[in-house]
Amino acid sequence: MTIQSLTDLLVHELQDLYDAERQLAKALPKMAEAAFSEELREAFELHAEQTEEHVSRLEQVFKKLKQPATAIHCPAMEGLIEEGAELLEQEEDGDPTVLDAALIVAAQKIEHYEIASYGSARTFAQTLGATEVARLLQQTLDEETETDRVLSSLATTAINLDAAETDKEIQAEATPKPSRK
Repeated sequence: MTIQSLTDLLVHELQDLYDAERQLAKALPKMAEAAFSEELREAFELHAEQTEEHVSRLEQVFKKLKQPATAIHCPAMEGLIEEGAELLEQEEDGDPTVLDAALIVAAQKIEHYEIASYGSARTFAQTLGATEVARLLQQTLDEETETDRVLSSLATTAINLDAAETDKEIQAEATPKPSRK
């Protein structure tokens, strides 16, 4: 597809998002399974359900635009998911609380990509006067933003603090004890 108009660009972004959401729908259950924290696991499970809704909502958007619901490969999402998977492989035998911190990093990178993409697509739809499309995209954007907020809260109030405890234990072990003479 040649992008020659703002409508073309909107459709292109929607096709990219459609593939991104479908890739994420496959990755989130693995992330939930890898989570040590029950709260983080639940957040991933909830977002997996929302992601299925996002796919359906995108299909509604395509229908409203009288476009086929087709995906174009999203290499950005593929890379973000792959980066997270590589990080998890490195941390496999590590402290589970540090693994949870790594999962949040990976998930927030994905969320920020989605927030940027949905925000742009929503703005294109608004500019084109496609108010119902813009409303549907805003609904997903709100959910993505809320997921990012939940992940930040989990990180700052529990998971990062738990992971830091490991550092304190290591530092205490590594600190030389004063010798008694």
